[in-house]
Amino acid sequence: MLAVFSNSIIRAPEELIQAGNRTPSPKKTASDLVDSFLKHDPSGVTISNGTLMYMCYTHENQTLFHPRSFAVKDDIFCLFEGTLENLPRLKQQYGLGKNANEVVLVMEAYKALRDRAPYPANHMVAHLVGQFAFIVFDKATSTVFVATDQEGKVPFFWGITADGYLAFSDDVNVLKGACGKSLASFPAGCFFSSATELKSYEHPKNKVTAEPAMEEEIWGATFKVERPHLCATIEYN
Repeated sequence: MLAVFSNSIIRAPEELIQAGNRTPSPKKTASDLVDSFLKHDPSGVTISNGTLMYMCYTHENQTLFHPRSFAVKDDIFCLFEGTLENLPRLKQQYGLGKNANEVVLVMEAYKALRDRAPYPANHMVAHLVGQFAFIVFDKATSTVFVATDQEGKVPFFWGITADGYLAFSDDVNVLKGACGKSLASFPAGCFFSSATELKSYEHPKNKVTAEPAMEEEIWGATFKVERPHLCATIEYN
């Protein structure tokens, strides 16, 4: 799957921008990236919002445990890959029918998050148990919301195109030639949106930092969730 967004919708993290500036390398524009995706798999489907957003998906090479799905409802677009172990319980929680699948569930969860502000975003994602990566685009509010599971079971990557678009994909090879060194693995257990910086939903108070990658690596940066330092106190009698 592939999703590409203009920086007028969502701005890329500064660490990815700096990584590309530190080690300049060839890139492609957003439209060329989408064209190359479709050229590789002509059966792929693309949805766009003018030139501001592109969302593409294909069922080619998907696995039994990481199926891809796409849905649109009430101007909310969602790409989802993976499976949710607690889907039956979540369908009851959100009042969905028995035939609702993961992508429909995520759209409903996002809608509840949007309409129940200030409901914490980390709570919404933390309720999802399974292997997943998803991308939500809310056309009504021009909002992007992206998240992955806590263990990073579904490979997921992000990068910046030649014209400054932020791109997401489950296939690093799709982004390699388009994003140069402005490329990184999306950190497990984190979410990112137009309204918030990159955050861990398991440890929402912990900062997510990026370390510059070595020159020989394909990445420009590696994102990690900082762990709190544990201090032991010993009492002497």
